[in-house]
Amino acid sequence: MNLEEVIQYWLTTADEDWRVAQHLFQSKDYPYALFFGHLYLEKILKALVVRRTGAHAPFTHSLLRLAEERGLPLTKEQRLLLVRVTDYNIEARYPDERLEFRPQWTQQFCRSELSRIEGLTGWIRETAKF
Repeated sequence: MNLEEVIQYWLTTADEDWRVAQHLFQSKDYPYALFFGHLYLEKILKALVVRRTGAHAPFTHSLLRLAEERGLPLTKEQRLLLVRVTDYNIEARYPDERLEFRPQWTQQFCRSELSRIEGLTGWIRETAKF
């Protein structure tokens, strides 16, 4: 794949993951809705990294690392959101490790977090002109 095809791959699969996150939310599967929200944001950031560096995205799930690699001018609130959303990747994939987080994953909490993810991703896409 050429550079544009790699970028398009990340953007297309990100949009697919966002649709899955919405479906999981509607199905009341909140931990996995947040997990797919993480994937959505991760893939958008990877598309940006590929565009900036001209190389494949690094093998990481750390959203803050990807945003820093891209050089995004993040606010403190945005940085904290990226760290928090990265944790959803771990919490959903390894539930036995951190089951204490599950009770907070209510419909209201998940709706709020997905809204924040959507808002940050919109800002990232606007900043990157995607």
